[in-house]
Amino acid sequence: MENYVRKQVKILLLQEDMLLKELAAKLSERTDKTYTPDSLSHKIARNSLSYSEMVYIADILGYRIKFEKKD
Repeated sequence: MENYVRKQVKILLLQEDMLLKELAAKLSERTDKTYTPDSLSHKIARNSLSYSEMVYIADILGYRIKFEKKD
């Protein structure tokens, strides 16, 4: 499967009219870690985002991660 997380983040950024640069800045503020657009892009491309980072990203973009039981 091609990088699903990368596609989802790109789609959400487009839907929320936000640039990766803005997301990196907000993520840095929220976590007290330094994220640059390049470092964030590489983490996404390598599938090396932690779950907590993805939760922060979803929250910044106005979304919530939800687990649903399979049918």
